[in-house]
Amino acid sequence: MAELLSDDEIDQRLPDDWHREGDEIVRTYEFDDYLKGVTFATNVAEVAEEEFHHPEILIGYKEVEVRLTSHEAGGITDQDIRMAELFDGEY
Repeated sequence: MAELLSDDEIDQRLPDDWHREGDEIVRTYEFDDYLKGVTFATNVAEVAEEEFHHPEILIGYKEVEVRLTSHEAGGITDQDIRMAELFDGEY
C-alpha cells in the first residue's frame, strides 16, 4: 500500500492549478465547448485505467473537475500527485 504524504510534501509537490480539499487533490479544467471536455475526460479515463488509479470525474458544460485520492491509504499519496501530472499532460 502507498504511504500517505505529509501536509508539507503535498504543499511542495502539488502541481500548478491543483488544490487540496481534505483528503483529495482537485483541479477544474476549462474548455471552449462541451465536447472538448468530454474528450478530455475520456483521455483521463484511459490514463487512469492504464495506471489502475481512478479519479472522480465530473463533466460540466465547459469544464471538467477531477478529484484524486488513494482510498486504500486514506488520503493523498505519491500516486495521486503522479496522476495529476499525467492528467495535466492530457490538457
